[in-house]
Amino acid sequence: MDSSSIQAESAAADKLPMSALLALAMTGFICIVTETLPAGLLPQISEGLGISQALAGQMVTAYALGSLLAAIPLTIATRGWRRRNVLLLTIIGFFVFNSVTALSSTYGLTLVARFFAGVAAGLAWSLLAGYARRMVAPHQQGSAMAVAMVGIPIALSLGVPLGTYMGSVAGWRTAFWVMSALTLVLAVWVMAKVPDYPGQPKGERMPLRKIFTTPGVRPVLAVVMAWMLAHNILYTYIAPFVATTGLGERVDLALLTFGVASLGGIWMAGKLVDSHLRITVLVSLAAFEITAFIFGVNTQSSVVVFIGIVVWGVTFGGASTLLQTALADTAGSGADVALSMNVVAWNGAIAGGGVAGGMLLNAWGVSAFPWALVVLLIIGFIVAWGARSHAFKPGRRHGDTQVAAH
Repeated sequence: MDSSSIQAESAAADKLPMSALLALAMTGFICIVTETLPAGLLPQISEGLGISQALAGQMVTAYALGSLLAAIPLTIATRGWRRRNVLLLTIIGFFVFNSVTALSSTYGLTLVARFFAGVAAGLAWSLLAGYARRMVAPHQQGSAMAVAMVGIPIALSLGVPLGTYMGSVAGWRTAFWVMSALTLVLAVWVMAKVPDYPGQPKGERMPLRKIFTTPGVRPVLAVVMAWMLAHNILYTYIAPFVATTGLGERVDLALLTFGVASLGGIWMAGKLVDSHLRITVLVSLAAFEITAFIFGVNTQSSVVVFIGIVVWGVTFGGASTLLQTALADTAGSGADVALSMNVVAWNGAIAGGGVAGGMLLNAWGVSAFPWALVVLLIIGFIVAWGARSHAFKPGRRHGDTQVAAH
């Protein structure tokens, strides 16, 4: 074999399986849009079901609760199953429960459907990162995860506003029917392009407690909680926050700016995660922390606020790839279960951000948000800085051969 043939084979081996990874990204997109769609359609849902907007808002709560409660037990129950079967099960779950939501005429049935849609999402989130890692060589795992996670900022920046617009024009039930149709397309896509892998042999399955106490797992989860709690305090109450700059009518522009910046953050994380994971995590936390501090001393300038939103978006965009890579590397053969713990931590931070932000807003107003963020981000930075032995190691990462094994 001549040198050109060897180079061609090497290039082919290093090429990411984009079609399969984008199918995983589409799964994440559906997870996020399904979760947040009711928030933009509260008046229509309220009128359609004959309930208050406050009750309609509990459709989001029910979904988050389903993810929170189901992620760990379902991941443990299905870790011996073939991976594509588990992925298809979550996709079928979205189809069934989004369809029930679209058809339902009673509030109780709607909440039940939303809860079980959240159950499907909890299982999906614990699966996606590990699945992406198995498709590629260890040195490509970070880049593969960046592609698989790109559905998150796209959903937040484009999917949710488009779904809200479509629901307001054609009715909220139509928006859920469209989500059901997308899941059917995704199911065909997965069967055609996503490779299948065996589940974990019984003898290799680590107990939940052993995975949780694996050195490095708890520090990563602590950073997830601190970072995402800070993020969700600000993101949940972005409308009153930007209103202090006189931009109360431009919340849509603020969210679009954040979403586009998040896409940039995912791209940067994909480039840096395999070679500079530790430093990228620390710089991201520090940049978000400095931005929060600047928000605390100057929120009167709309230019400062929008620059801050860009920095915040970039740091958030890469967070999922960076933290899930660190967690999966640390957990080794227990990666899928550890990633289900990440789902619980992430959803707990979403709920906690809503509660904590509401308390801060009622007690001190939006001026308290930046200082709460500074405290949380300092905690996250200190934990990440100190976890250099196992969780956030310096230098190039090498991945975990068990997780990446084909």
